[in-house]
This record gives sequence, structure tokens and C-alpha cells, in this order.
Amino acid sequence: MDGDDFIEQGRGAAVVFIHGIGGGAACWTRQVDAFGRLCRAMAWNMPGYGGTALLPETTFAAVADRLAALLDARGIDRAHLVGHSLGGMVAQEFCARHGERLHTVTLCATSSAFGKSDGDFQRAFLADRLGPLDAGRTMADMAADLVPGLLGDDPDPAGTALALDCMARVPADTYRAMMRCLVTFDRRQALAAIPVPALVLAGGRDTTAPASMMERMAVRIPAADYVCLDGAGHMVNMERPGPFNAALAAFLGRHGLDAAGAVASV
Repeated sequence: MDGDDFIEQGRGAAVVFIHGIGGGAACWTRQVDAFGRLCRAMAWNMPGYGGTALLPETTFAAVADRLAALLDARGIDRAHLVGHSLGGMVAQEFCARHGERLHTVTLCATSSAFGKSDGDFQRAFLADRLGPLDAGRTMADMAADLVPGLLGDDPDPAGTALALDCMARVPADTYRAMMRCLVTFDRRQALAAIPVPALVLAGGRDTTAPASMMERMAVRIPAADYVCLDGAGHMVNMERPGPFNAALAAFLGRHGLDAAGAVASV
């Protein structure tokens, strides 16, 4: 494992956080600081992020298997897994491939499918997101263009700055590889087979993973709690760290991990 694969704090039961496509482990700083006071909180840099190397081929299966290898390397048999956006897709893939290694899963501002990779929508999406890089824009430019539209009402200023900084630090090659991976995702048929309790957490102002769509996802998962944070956008854990941590702590508390103190430390 690369030395920058993760950031970690605390001891005890493991809560593992997976970032989105424009993020990195640092996106979870407020969660690692809070939950790390009460348990073993780990935020993972997916391959290509945080100075780590891209995989030879970036697929959801390969990324999920790399996460399993990280848990092995860190001596973690089972974990509470928390995934945001594309990280929520990785979490669903992990459920399908390594579900026996989970206590719970939290799916935040994500979806169960993007669609067929040869579809017109997918081609247009990739052209829209990768075209600016082809034209010479930097990832810092991309962050300035994209992040404001991902935020909801009155976002936390520090969280906004963190979201901008994390996206600006994503290598362009990583962003390209993950975007091309994103459009291949489809685990709709696997929702009914998620083997552990799930928290499906949406932002009420999220237009990327709308709350109505996430609520429909929750209905298809056998043991799911659905929470919508009113006014929050797509970057919900950064723009609303207090309510996010409270919802996660309450869910984990219902499933064997007393994390109520994480709320007070935000």
C-alpha cells in the first residue's frame, strides 16, 4: 500500500469513509476528527488520489478489491462503510463483492446506476466534464466552475473551502479515469441483496443525486433508513458537517456503535 492511502484516527470499531470523484481522503476531515474520538475512523484515498498510483485499469470491481486489500493490511475484519457520491457506488460494489466484511453501509449523495457506457447521455456527460481539461483548463479551474453548483443553501464556509481545495488537488489523469469509470456503473439489481443495515442519506437541494431518487433506492434495500438533510446540496458532509455527523452517529448507534459524542465535537 502507498503511504498516502488513508488518514486514520482513533481505536476500536472501524468506520471507513470513501470520497467522491472530485475529492480525496481530506474531504472527510471533519468526520475523522469527530468519529476518531470514539472509534477507529479511516478516510481512504482511492487509487490515483492523495499521491497514490492509479490502478492499471480503473473499474469498480478493481477499486472495491483494493479497498478489501487495505482492510486486510490494516487488520480490519469488518467495518462500517460510508461512501459519498462515486464513493457510494464503490460502497455498493464492495457490498456485492465483499459484503461479509461489513457491519453497515452508508450511501450518501449517490445512485445505484449511471447508465450504459455507450449511451448518448454518457457521451455528452463525458464531453461536458472532460472537454474543459482537453481545452487546457486546470483542476483548480474545474473546481471553481463546478463546486458552487454542487452546494446547497448556506453551506459551511470552511467546508466550501475544503471542497474547492480537494477538487483542485485531484490529478487530471485520475479525474479522467474516474469519470470514464463512473459512466459504467449499474448495481440497481444488487440493491435488494445488500446484506447489512444501510443508511441512505440525501441532500434536499442536491441536483446530482436528487433526494427523490435516493428515497426510491432506500425502498429497494431490505434494511434501510432514509434521511434527507433539508437545504443541503451534493457536498453534504462538508457543507453540513454537524447534521451529517448527527445522522450518521444516530444510525451507527442503532447498530452497535455508540458514536453520539461525535456530534458534540463538530
